[in-house]
Amino acid sequence: MATAPRNVKGDPATRRPAGIKTGVVISDKRDKTRTVEVSFSARDNKYGKYIRHRSRMQVHDAANTSGQGDKVEITNCRPISKTKSWRLVRIVTKAVGESRHQDQVPDAPADE
Repeated sequence: MATAPRNVKGDPATRRPAGIKTGVVISDKRDKTRTVEVSFSARDNKYGKYIRHRSRMQVHDAANTSGQGDKVEITNCRPISKTKSWRLVRIVTKAVGESRHQDQVPDAPADE
């Protein structure tokens, strides 16, 4: 008796793996560790309104290649430390020039 193939959603070659998320590096101050913010929206059960959420993950970047403001893909992995259980897959887009340091306030014009 032959068994029918199981229900598979899409072709495995084109399907995105379950643990991969895309986010923005918000801190690159530590060696081999990046803080990545992943933003997503979820629908409220009672009112049906879409609410924006964000998650901040500590990501292992062994080569220190990513910088602040870069858009990156991360995947879950075994725990590397107490807070680090995500690994950098690739850099989607690099931040350009001064936008790498978004948390810094630009200098105010001097009054003369």
